[in-house]
Order: sequence, then C-alpha cells, then structure tokens
Amino acid sequence: MRKFFAIIAAALVFSITAAFADPVGRYFVEGTDPGNSSGTYTGTVTVEKTGETYSVVWLIGGTRFVGTGIGNKDFLAVSYRSGNNTGLALYGPDGSGWAGVWTYAGGTRMGAERWVRR
Repeated sequence: MRKFFAIIAAALVFSITAAFADPVGRYFVEGTDPGNSSGTYTGTVTVEKTGETYSVVWLIGGTRFVGTGIGNKDFLAVSYRSGNNTGLALYGPDGSGWAGVWTYAGGTRMGAERWVRR
C-alpha cells in the first residue's frame, strides 16, 4: 500500500511540474536591454497556443511586440516584431516562469528576460 501512495504522489508532483512548464499563460516580465540607456524594463507578456505554434505578445512601456514561437515544456524560441524591428528570443523554464535571452535582428549584444506567472 505504501508503494501505491508513493507512485500516486510522484505522479501528482510530475503533473504539477509539467503544468507549470507549459509556456501558455500571462506573465509579468522584467528584462535588460543593452541598447537602452536605462538598461532595464518591465511589462507583461501573454502566450497562447496556436496550433503547433505559440502566439507571444509583449506590452512594454506602451510598445507592443508580437511574436510567433515554437517549443515545448523544455524551451520556447520566438521570432518577434515591433514596427520595423525584428528579433529572436530563446527561453527555458525557470521555477513557475520562464527566463531567456533575446536580440534584435542584426544585433551584436543580447538582453535578458524573466517571466513571472500572473
């Protein structure tokens, strides 16, 4: 009987971890921008499943960035656009959120970003 409860407990822990690893959700975002004189920013990001891809929309300082992502519970790669700017970001699970790096197309430096689930 003890073995049965241990198996049930392990399955429950795994399913909770897997649920938090799914990138779909709404997040507070904070990051560093090497091209900005203040160096840091905050805002929100929303991730929705769209077939085999993800729709990723950031709102940072009144600017909207729209992206398309691919990935799973282990990573999320996003190509994004805002006006004439395009870029690429890569994230991995970080506790109950996600953390990653990004750059603009043609960039030579990277920024960092952390998403905290709302």
